[in-house]
Amino acid sequence: MTGDRASRLRALTDEYLVLAAKLRLGGGTKRVEKMHAKGQLSPRERVTQLLDPATRWLEIGLLVAYDRYNGDAPAAGVITGVGVVSGREVVVVANDATVKAGSWWPETITKILRAQEVAMRQRIPIIYLVDSAGVNLPYQEGVFPGQYGAARIFYYNSLMRRYLHVPQIAAVMGSCVAGGAYLPALSDVIFMVDGTSFMGLGGPNLVKGATGQVVDGEALGGARAHTEVSGVAHYRAANDPECLRRIREYVARLPASAPPLATVGDARPPKTDPAALYDLLPHDHRLSYDMRQILDCLLDGGVFDEFQPGLAGEILCGHARIAGRPVAVIANQRGLIKGRAGEKPRFGGIVYAETAEKVAFFIDTANRERLPILFVQDVSGFMVGPEAEHEGIIRAGARFVEAMATALVPKFVLTVNHASGAGYYAMAGQGFDPDFIVSWPTGRMAVMEGESAIMAAHGTAIEKARKEHRELDADTQRSIDAMRVDYEHQLDARYAAARGFVDAIVPPEETRDLLAFLLRVTSNNPGPHLGPFVLAGSLG
Repeated sequence: MTGDRASRLRALTDEYLVLAAKLRLGGGTKRVEKMHAKGQLSPRERVTQLLDPATRWLEIGLLVAYDRYNGDAPAAGVITGVGVVSGREVVVVANDATVKAGSWWPETITKILRAQEVAMRQRIPIIYLVDSAGVNLPYQEGVFPGQYGAARIFYYNSLMRRYLHVPQIAAVMGSCVAGGAYLPALSDVIFMVDGTSFMGLGGPNLVKGATGQVVDGEALGGARAHTEVSGVAHYRAANDPECLRRIREYVARLPASAPPLATVGDARPPKTDPAALYDLLPHDHRLSYDMRQILDCLLDGGVFDEFQPGLAGEILCGHARIAGRPVAVIANQRGLIKGRAGEKPRFGGIVYAETAEKVAFFIDTANRERLPILFVQDVSGFMVGPEAEHEGIIRAGARFVEAMATALVPKFVLTVNHASGAGYYAMAGQGFDPDFIVSWPTGRMAVMEGESAIMAAHGTAIEKARKEHRELDADTQRSIDAMRVDYEHQLDARYAAARGFVDAIVPPEETRDLLAFLLRVTSNNPGPHLGPFVLAGSLG
């Protein structure tokens, strides 16, 4: 392959890695130094010491809000993700006190809720490392009210505690004030740290203003006050490292999760080194490539037992293993697909009526066999036109969507290129609650590509100007130029990640290992995996 062919994926990956490294600095080294001066670990140091060394960590929402608030809210001031503690898969939520004292932006709530939903869906413990000044008051309108405001955090706390039996462990490692104190209070256990923890509905200044009483923070709501006087907290640690060590010990004694439904075989390396992925995706997103070569880099031994290989070749369905774990795979094929004798070729990346029927049946079968499903997205949408309509594309598409939406097994989405139109929905788009959705830096998510949108909005004017052999008028040309710029900006994977439309952007060479980890995470809950959480069978 030429360097040009590989340039798009590699260049976008390099750009993403630079941005990710910057965001992981949080509020910067000076604020980290201030925490160190108080005897505290930085937020990311806390997460690192909590997690098992050399284990997989999926940070969810690293890019959320990075392009808002003049860059003052890296990662929306909270670190969320899935990792391993004492050999157990867990969710971690850690306030980043280096970012506006860990205060809650509107997107902070979104990230915490997403983390809680992962814990509920997978029935794995969730650990809160609390260090927050509470609501970011200038943005309270997006934090306090509404169905998905801060109150929903406490609603999820309560459901996990009462019905779902998801372990919740809270460590107050700094400030925890006002309504935010209900998050640890609704957890199973609370750890606090001597000298640096404070938990209270109101701080000393608020108490003085409201009641006239003068009291210092330690006497009002410090670690000793809450472990020896109020009884609100349960364990007191001398410092941050001890607190994290004791959390690890607590997790270690939790009962084991349910055994996996399917037999986990011996892991085999992929047929092709995942590093080759940079050379497989074309430099122009409109050009074709062979999805089977992508799968060779992801699946054990490149073994893909294809389902109905001679039918509807624009989408690949089949069975495989990743790190020994069985998975059903649905992947869009690109390029021109040769039809049967007497039939016109089909366009890869497009869903036809026959495509939809094939995939719907495959999903139903995988669901009955209780196999997790991996959707590899490079889809431009459903076919349109008289032939497609007369073949019943609407009904077939509805069958596809319904089968996907109602499947009770774990669903994973990897976006490698296009994720457009109703095809994006059918391939387990975010609105259908897949267990995890990740994207390569080349992912392009929108209702349609920019040039298609331009033709939909301005096609009549463009065609009229062409027939009259004249240039477009200035206003129309400006509108087209602006639309083209807007679409290119909004189609960027970083734009999607900044709005939480994907859980994470993943470098191509890390994709296989990440998918293997997520298959392991979802095996903690035998099901059903439907919606953000399911109460059925948990009441009582």
